[in-house]
Amino acid sequence: MKLKGFFSLFRQAVAGSEQDYTVGSIRKAVFLLAIPMIMEMMMESVFAVVDIFFVGKLGNEAVATVGLTESVLSLVYSIAIGLSMAATALVARRVGEKNFSEAAHAGMQTILFSLVLSVVIAVAGITSASLVLHLMGASDKMIADNINYTRIMFGGNVVIMLLFLINGIFRGAGDASIAMRSLWIGNIANIILCPLLIYGYGPIPGLGLKGAAIATTLGRGMGVLYQLYRLFIRKGLLSFYLHQLKPQKELLTQIVKIGSTGTIQFLVSSASWIFLARLMAGFHEAAMAGYQIAIRLLIFFLLPAWGLSNAAATLTGQNLGAGKPDRAEKSVWTTTLYNVIFMLSVSGFFFLFGEPVVNFMNSDVHARAYALQALRIISAGYVFFGVGMVMLNAFNGAGDTRTPTIVNLVGFWLFQIPLAWVLSKYYIKEPKAIFIAIVISQFVTALLSLYLFKKGRWKTVKV
Repeated sequence: MKLKGFFSLFRQAVAGSEQDYTVGSIRKAVFLLAIPMIMEMMMESVFAVVDIFFVGKLGNEAVATVGLTESVLSLVYSIAIGLSMAATALVARRVGEKNFSEAAHAGMQTILFSLVLSVVIAVAGITSASLVLHLMGASDKMIADNINYTRIMFGGNVVIMLLFLINGIFRGAGDASIAMRSLWIGNIANIILCPLLIYGYGPIPGLGLKGAAIATTLGRGMGVLYQLYRLFIRKGLLSFYLHQLKPQKELLTQIVKIGSTGTIQFLVSSASWIFLARLMAGFHEAAMAGYQIAIRLLIFFLLPAWGLSNAAATLTGQNLGAGKPDRAEKSVWTTTLYNVIFMLSVSGFFFLFGEPVVNFMNSDVHARAYALQALRIISAGYVFFGVGMVMLNAFNGAGDTRTPTIVNLVGFWLFQIPLAWVLSKYYIKEPKAIFIAIVISQFVTALLSLYLFKKGRWKTVKV
């Protein structure tokens, strides 16, 4: 009977339905939100794994170019995630208050802001692609051969922005299944288009690395088209209309306030990953390629955990909106427990099966060795990733994006970056120094997040 009930809940979570998450079983609420959010994030991570799998057959230079470009594109992801946090917090709070028209209005205003911003990013990225790759340590030959990949990825940043942002709106409304489906559509398209455009088939010429960029952009674009269909045509709990795009100063101010702090929060962490990628580039191409393979695999399993922690954000926002802070807190502790269990299982998987997975992803013996080393060291601290991300997402769901920003500043800039630099330059002097620094910084981040969450100031935030 219990097994039957589990599959019934699973089907309900995947199918999606209107739910009131401010009453009833917290475990059920976490489950109904977490399943589609986990599957959504798994689909997002599939983008990275699919790309690196097909690009890996083009050689280490191509893999390194993708890694360097993605490191800088993480700044765009930071902005998109920051804006999606604002959308989730505002929409969830209004839904908790049962003010559905204002929830939809807030969501549309975040879309307006993101569209304007993505145009600015596209122009800046396309015109400065060569400089970006040069600053990241790419060789002149690497830049000459692969600059079009970087230009296309920056030029098409609007699909990255909208995919994250609109999914944040749906999550805030409690309908995470729509966000999940948009990533399914995008990934299916990417899986079909990647080999087709990279290698060519029949009359379709092989475009090499440029083809990977086009495939990824088109795939995400198809996911965005599905999101727009659900926003404006097949409507759910919230009703969206084009007239809601008319700029409203008060809402835009709130979005900028929450979104900018959220963006800074992720810029802090993203900038640190850029610094680490630059340190790795100081070794040799095999180390850089191995590092990028490991990071893609680690993210593949980290993003589902992030999806689970997103449930805490929605439950926190909606329950605070309903005036139930204690229920919000209990939801966070329940989500944390589930995330810890998941992350421990992932760590065990990499220790047992890391080698065959790495061998499947790359054919270069030296790159494989570095990838396996990175996997086993970094995943040893995965439980700290799990705790920290739930706590930080709870703050974000409450509209308190300032606290996670401070936590990230301490964890990444006071610990991770200085430690990685000192260890790699003066003590260990090998790539594993960087991997060790990542684990230590996540331990610090988890402890600080727990301390601040237990203080409870997030319960008094007004949005």
